[in-house]
Amino acid sequence: MSDCLVIIPTYNEKENIENIIRKVFSLKNDFHILIIDDNSPDGTSDIVKKLQLEFTDKLNMLERAGKLGLGTAYIEGFKWALKREYNYIFEMDADFSHNPEDLIQLYNSCVKQNADLAIGSRYISGVNVVNWPMGRVIMSYYASAYVRFITGMSIRDTTAGFKCYSRKVLETINLDNIRFIGYAFQIEMKFTVWKLGFKIIEVPIIFTDRKIGSSKMSGGVFNEALWGVLIMKWRSFFKK
Repeated sequence: MSDCLVIIPTYNEKENIENIIRKVFSLKNDFHILIIDDNSPDGTSDIVKKLQLEFTDKLNMLERAGKLGLGTAYIEGFKWALKREYNYIFEMDADFSHNPEDLIQLYNSCVKQNADLAIGSRYISGVNVVNWPMGRVIMSYYASAYVRFITGMSIRDTTAGFKCYSRKVLETINLDNIRFIGYAFQIEMKFTVWKLGFKIIEVPIIFTDRKIGSSKMSGGVFNEALWGVLIMKWRSFFKK
C-alpha cells in the first residue's frame, strides 16, 4: 500500500490523461492516482477505465454528474484519501503544466524537511512560467502579490495548484467549511493552512502551459479570486 495519492481533476482531457497517468506510474516513488472526472463528454473516463484494468490497485476514479467546480473535486478527493489512510495527498493538473517529476521534490519536502504543506512554486525563484502570454504572467504574478498584501501571508505563489499536503493538515481543516469552488479555492486552502500554523515550504518548479487541449481559465476565475480574498480575510477576523 502506497502512502502517496495524487489527485487529478479532469474535464475533457482525453489527449493528456493516458500519458499523465503512465508518467506518474513510471516514477521511482510508489504513487497512487485518483482521477475525479466531471462527466467529460470527450470520453476521458472511458480511457481511465481501460487503464484501470492494467493498474488494478493503483488507479482509482470518481465520476461526478457534471462540472461542479475545482474546489469541490479536491474536497471530495481529500475525504476519499483520508478514509483510505494515505499520508501524503497531492494536487496536480492533468495537462502536463505540472511536471510529474516534481512530485518527488514535493514529497521530499514533506518527508525530509517536515513540511506540512509543500507548494510547487512558480515565483519563489524569479518567474518560472513557460508558454504563457506576458499579460497572463503579469496578472498571475500580481494576483499573488495582492493576496499577500490582503492576507499577510509570505507565500510567493498563492494561487499555485501543484501541492502536497501531509495527512494531519487535511485532518485538522474542517473541509466542509471551505467556501470557494473555483481557483480561489487554492488561495483559501493555503490561507487556512497558514492560519493554523502549519509549516509551509515552497519548492521551485517550472510551470509549462498546456500544449494539448483547452484551458479551463475564465474571467470569472479572477473575479472570484479578487473579491473572494477580501471576503475570506474579513471572515477570518471572526474565527478562532
